[in-house]
Amino acid sequence: MTSETALPNTDSARNSAPRFHRAWAVAIVTFLALVGAAAFRAAPSVLIDPLHDDFGWSRATISASVSVNLILYGLTAPFAAALMERFGIRKVVTAALVLISLGSGLTIFMTSSWQLILLWGVFVGLGTGSMALAFVATVVDRWFVGKRGLVTGILTAGGAAGQLVFLPVLAKLAEVYDWKSVAFTVAFAALAVVPFVLLFLRNYPSDVGTTPYGAPADYVAPAVHVNGRGGAAGRALSVLSKAARTKVFWLLAITFAICGASTNGLVGTHFVPAAHDHGMPVTTAASLLAVVGIFDIVGTIASGWFTDRMDSRKLLAFYYLFRGISLLFLPLLLANTVHPPMLAFVIFYGLDWVATVPPTVALCRKHFGADAPIVFGWVLASHQIGAGVVAFLAGLVRDQIGSYNAAFLVAGGLCGIAAVLSLMIAARPKPELSESSI
Repeated sequence: MTSETALPNTDSARNSAPRFHRAWAVAIVTFLALVGAAAFRAAPSVLIDPLHDDFGWSRATISASVSVNLILYGLTAPFAAALMERFGIRKVVTAALVLISLGSGLTIFMTSSWQLILLWGVFVGLGTGSMALAFVATVVDRWFVGKRGLVTGILTAGGAAGQLVFLPVLAKLAEVYDWKSVAFTVAFAALAVVPFVLLFLRNYPSDVGTTPYGAPADYVAPAVHVNGRGGAAGRALSVLSKAARTKVFWLLAITFAICGASTNGLVGTHFVPAAHDHGMPVTTAASLLAVVGIFDIVGTIASGWFTDRMDSRKLLAFYYLFRGISLLFLPLLLANTVHPPMLAFVIFYGLDWVATVPPTVALCRKHFGADAPIVFGWVLASHQIGAGVVAFLAGLVRDQIGSYNAAFLVAGGLCGIAAVLSLMIAARPKPELSESSI
C-alpha cells in the first residue's frame, strides 16, 4: 500500500517568472550526466576485437557481457525511477555515476571472462540503468509542463548521441594505446560529472521555490508517492502489475523491444566489427557511428517537436517502417571504404536512431498518467532485453556463419512488424489508467 503527500506550492513561486527558469539548469545537468554515462555504453563496439585479440575470448563470450549490461540497463530502470521517488534524483544519479566509474576502472585488472561479465555487465549495467531514459521521463515530468516533447527529445538525443560521438575518441585510444586506456577514460568521464550533479540537480521545483517550466497560474503540484510496504521495489512491481493488464502496455513493450534490438543491440554493438569484416578500418567505422550520433541529435529533437503536435502512434509507425527499410539495405552497403550510399544510410539511420523515444514517453504519459515514469521504465526494460538478446545472437551468428548479414535482415523485418503494432495502440486512454495512480 502507498500513501500520498502533496508537494508544497506557494503563491510566490507561482508568481515569480525568472528569465532563466531553473528547469533549464536541471535539464543541462541531466544532459551532462547522460553524456557521461554514455561513454561506457559506447565502449563495446570498439573493444570487441581488441578483447578478442588480447584474451582470446570468442565474440559470443564478449557479446554475452554486452547482453548482461544491456538487459540490466533495462531491468534497473523502473526500480531506479521508484528509488528516485523515495530518495531523490540527486542521490540516485550520483550513486549511479560512481558505480559506472568503479565498474569501468576495475576492468583494467581483469584476467578472466567472468570478471568482464561482472564489471562490464553487472556493475556498469546497474549504473547506466539507473540513469536510463526513465530518468529522462522523471526529470521532464517533474520540471516541465510546457515543451515536454521537445525537452524529452533533447535529453534523449544527448544520451544516445553522446554514446556514438564518443566512439571515434575511444577507437583512437584503443588503436594508439590499448583497450585499458578506453576503460580508464570512461571511468574518468563518469566521475567528472558527479560534482555538477551534487551542485545543480534538484529533486522538485518546490525545492528551490518555483514551479515547473510552462506551469499555468493555477498549477497545483501532483501528489508524491511515499513508498510504504515493499519500498521502491514494491512500488515498481505494483505499477507493473497494473500496467501489464492492459493491451497498450504490451504493444509499447513489444515495439520498444524491437527498437532496442535494431539499435543498441545490433547496430550500436556490431556495426563497427561488421564494417571491419569488409576491410573498413575500425576508426573509420567508429567515425560513421559518430555521424549517426550527430544526425540523431537533429532527428530526436525534431521528433520531440513533432510529438508535441502530432499523433504519437503514427510517428512511431513511420519511424519503425523506414528504419526497417534502411536495415534491409545495409548488407549491400558495407565495404572497405566510405561511399555515398553508405553516407546516405548513416544520415537516414541517424535521424531515426532514437526518434522513437519522445512519442513512446508521450504515449506512456497519456495512458498511465502519474505512473508514466515507472511504466516507461518497464517499457525501457523490454527495449534493453531486446537489445541484449540481439547483441548476443548477432555475435553468435557472426561466429557460426562468418557474417552479420542475416542479423541485419531479420532486424529489418522486425521493424516492419513494430510499425504495424504501433498503429494498434489505442488512440484514447482508459480513464481509470490515466487519471488514477497505484
